[in-house]
Amino acid sequence: EEKPFVYEFGGPIGALMTTISLPPLVLALTHFASIGKISLDPTEIKNNCFSNDLSIVMYCSLGLMGWFLFQVFLERFLPCEIAEGVTLENGKKLCYRLNGHLAFWVTFLVLAVGYPSFSPTSPSSSDTTSTGVQLQFKSFPLHLLYDYYGDFALASIILCTILSVYLYMKSFVPNALLAKGGNSGNMIYDFFIGRELNPRSLNESFDWKEFCELRPGLIGWAVLNAAFAIVQKEKLGYVSGSMVLVNIFQGLYVWDALYQERAILTTMDITTDGFGFMLVFGDMSWVPFLYSLQARYLVDHDPNLGLLALSIILLVNFVGYSIFRGANSQKDAFRRDPEGSSVKHLQYLQTKRGTRLLTSGYWGMARKINYTGDWIMALSWCLVCGFGSLVPYFYAIYFCILLIHRSERDDHMCHVKYGDDWVKYKKIVPYRFIPGVV
Repeated sequence: EEKPFVYEFGGPIGALMTTISLPPLVLALTHFASIGKISLDPTEIKNNCFSNDLSIVMYCSLGLMGWFLFQVFLERFLPCEIAEGVTLENGKKLCYRLNGHLAFWVTFLVLAVGYPSFSPTSPSSSDTTSTGVQLQFKSFPLHLLYDYYGDFALASIILCTILSVYLYMKSFVPNALLAKGGNSGNMIYDFFIGRELNPRSLNESFDWKEFCELRPGLIGWAVLNAAFAIVQKEKLGYVSGSMVLVNIFQGLYVWDALYQERAILTTMDITTDGFGFMLVFGDMSWVPFLYSLQARYLVDHDPNLGLLALSIILLVNFVGYSIFRGANSQKDAFRRDPEGSSVKHLQYLQTKRGTRLLTSGYWGMARKINYTGDWIMALSWCLVCGFGSLVPYFYAIYFCILLIHRSERDDHMCHVKYGDDWVKYKKIVPYRFIPGVV
């Protein structure tokens, strides 16, 4: 007997409401970060959030498409490592081009010295005939990201919606491998979750999901932060300690994700979830424009924190990063080689499926200890903004809810996957986030 389909996110109605409500939320929060407070005054929104010129939104859309294609170009032509993903339901393993770390550095090099401009040359004293046009390379005008922050956010929402429609239609091609959770038969729900598990193009060599998870939005987030630091320097004559820390903290987070690109191949986003509006919008609109709220806020509303406060925040971030990276690296090393020198001492539960569940080290303390480290880092990003407004703390609040929900999804899926072994594992490692607490 066929089992009934199990909906998540509140089913079709929840998927519809999420799809409708998240884009306006992104636009509202970019506006709040710009004015430094929560305000629904229509006049303020009109005067501060958007340029009220559709041609500007069009130019922003063209700019974002150029940015996307530039990242595709780097993914295609930079030196790369070819890595295999996990075994899929059809028994196949997909290959991935891993060069995100190199693309990160090349991107910032191009932004620093790759903006072409033409300048008329003056005749030299020795050759009065040498007049013409000289090609020069300068820094890209990143201040435009500050000037048109809301318009870029709106453009990203439009483009993400278009891409989501394309991917949904593409999922109906013959022999497409569909995601179990995105093949309900309900159009609205499947559009949101994503029908196809690993949509690909360019002769099946370009993986849309893996690319979008790490490249345009994640690197774009770091670029937005850098742009806000540049604008703050232009406005104040200096870059504040808070702005420096938020760029370091979040820049390190982005760099770490790209440096550890191989690790994403075993995550739920890649192995389980389809690629629909939820991930498309999350990767390329939600991440760059909501995760940069702190840096945008600091441009015009810096709290001027002292050395002691900044030092404490630095310590908080270090603790969070140490837990986050230590836990993820330990799990990744164990998956690659359980007999490796760094992990062979770890205890584990042997499951009936043949896999092993770690019960010592970081993963013996709590089942989602990496989420705890991730949230501590998120809190430090908000703390650099002081306590003058609730706006910068939206990320920490949202991220806490996200991680709790994600851990519940993981728990359900692992219970289905491992059965009684998962129940036994939870008795050995009873805490989810904080050892001895919860």
